[in-house]
Amino acid sequence: MISDFIKFLREFNIVALAVGFVLGTASTALANSLVKDIVMPFLDPILPGASWKTAVAHVGKINIAYGSFIAELLNFIVIALVIFLIVHKLLKFESAKK
Repeated sequence: MISDFIKFLREFNIVALAVGFVLGTASTALANSLVKDIVMPFLDPILPGASWKTAVAHVGKINIAYGSFIAELLNFIVIALVIFLIVHKLLKFESAKK
């Protein structure tokens, strides 16, 4: 039973998966901080006031918080752009190195 478990850990490379998961979580926190603390201060003056983040549409008894969705969408786009730029530069550096 123990040998089967060890075989499972090796075969599916569980330790590497766990390390990747932990690094992914840390990278998410880093990317969120990059957006909130560095990028958004440059974008906030361009965007109309801070109240757009809390905008809500009332449809009968339903409240649709579309401002929060737009803020998260903007965060996603900025994070995706920053990650793209970093990976693009790393790949360019790797290909020039060969």
